[in-house]
Amino acid sequence: MAGAQSLADLRAGGKSALARALTALETGLDPAGAPDAETAALLDAACADPEGTVIGLTGPPGVGKSTLTGALLSRYRAAGLGVGVIAVDPSSQITGGALLGDRTRIRTSPEDDRAFVRSLAARDRLGGLSDHAVAAALLMRAVYDRVIVETVGIGQSEADIGLVADTLVLCVQPGSGDSLQFMKAGIMELPDIIVVTKSDMGAAARRARADVEGALGLFAASGSTDWKVPVVALSASNGDGLDDLIVAIDAHRTWLEQEGRLAHRREKQALAFLRDCIRTRHGRAGLQRISAEIAASDAFEPFSALMRLIVHLSR
Repeated sequence: MAGAQSLADLRAGGKSALARALTALETGLDPAGAPDAETAALLDAACADPEGTVIGLTGPPGVGKSTLTGALLSRYRAAGLGVGVIAVDPSSQITGGALLGDRTRIRTSPEDDRAFVRSLAARDRLGGLSDHAVAAALLMRAVYDRVIVETVGIGQSEADIGLVADTLVLCVQPGSGDSLQFMKAGIMELPDIIVVTKSDMGAAARRARADVEGALGLFAASGSTDWKVPVVALSASNGDGLDDLIVAIDAHRTWLEQEGRLAHRREKQALAFLRDCIRTRHGRAGLQRISAEIAASDAFEPFSALMRLIVHLSR
């Protein structure tokens, strides 16, 4: 790997070291997310020693995710927190690269070493995350206090973001019928927080919030978790509701830190990541062949485990 040689190098090297490491990831991982040995060692070290929290922002196109990302970045930086952003963009069918650049949507100061924004191409991933976004998020999580992952926003196939987010924020907007679509698709089972954007739209925003709260009431009856999903009305353009969202994110983090929930979530994510990579590379047959080995893998060394599993399947 041409980027940082160790996690200590990455943390000490600032934005330039992180940029080199992320570039090496984009060029060094195969389409199934498999790394070389040096890259695997760095990623496993980052996975085992996280510094921050990963916040996933998802929702349909045009809902205002990028505006919200920028608002959160500014607020967290004002509070003295280091922030990394991964913006997963639509990709060029010719080059596979991101169509939208890092700073065309979300701006940071080049002199600010504690704020970093990176665009990654979605390529052919239908779940909203690019094939390298999980690895990139783990590296950023080892460096910054908050990592925001904004997905490409295709509506009903956003489960990929569950591979990396500690707190998943689902964004809906007034007057779009999003809440009804989410009820039909079962997406309400995924988010930890729901944001109704563009709350300055008045009655339409209040109606959308009521629809979402009604839908959540149906799921609350199942008793699958003791976390009550909050619904936050927010206008990122004028800042109304932003403090409420940050309070909700912090409350969810506190809840996760109780009774080992955060460790359990990240362990499940690591094993789900392994299954996803093996399925991408070897199909369902390969996945079934080594399902027991995946279940027994060390969740704190998922990338080394991935290398071993690939070698096992190649025999």
